Amino acid sequence: MKGDGAIVAYAVLTSSDKGSAGKRIDTSGDAVVEMMQDAGHTLVARIILPDEFNELSKQIIAWSDAGETDVILTTGGTGLSSRDIMPEVTKSLITFDIPGMAEAMRSESLNLTKMSMISRAVVGVRGTTLIINLPGSTAGVRDNLAVVASVITHAVEVLQGRQRGPHPNLSLIHI
Repeated sequence: MKGDGAIVAYAVLTSSDKGSAGKRIDTSGDAVVEMMQDAGHTLVARIILPDEFNELSKQIIAWSDAGETDVILTTGGTGLSSRDIMPEVTKSLITFDIPGMAEAMRSESLNLTKMSMISRAVVGVRGTTLIINLPGSTAGVRDNLAVVASVITHAVEVLQGRQRGPHPNLSLIHI
């Protein structure tokens, strides 16, 4: 779990009124689990909650403050409807944001769909836990998580002060 080498302990939080009521299958959360497991990471928790500020906040606080979760990946609630509140929840809880990751997700997915322009996804840090907002669609999760997947382990290692060895880009530098 947390602190074990390159393994990242992660949790998945899906924000969905219909999903939490059992009226929709959480395929976006399934996509997160599949991609993170394929990368060798460890799932520590997964839940679907309604689009309610207090419930979502309490869950993120519980996971990040308990010290068992390196990364919280949220799905859903990043669009424009009045119930899409995940960016506001995340902003209220993080110590600082990591705009480059959110910008990279939007930029890369813009090559696939114009709808990425209306994503309000946020990436930030609470304590030593990285929080990444992803869209609620399965395709959106796959497209966006693929963009940031390669930097998640390094980001967690730096946040937790446990980076060992050369910087991941050192092999790209030609002296």
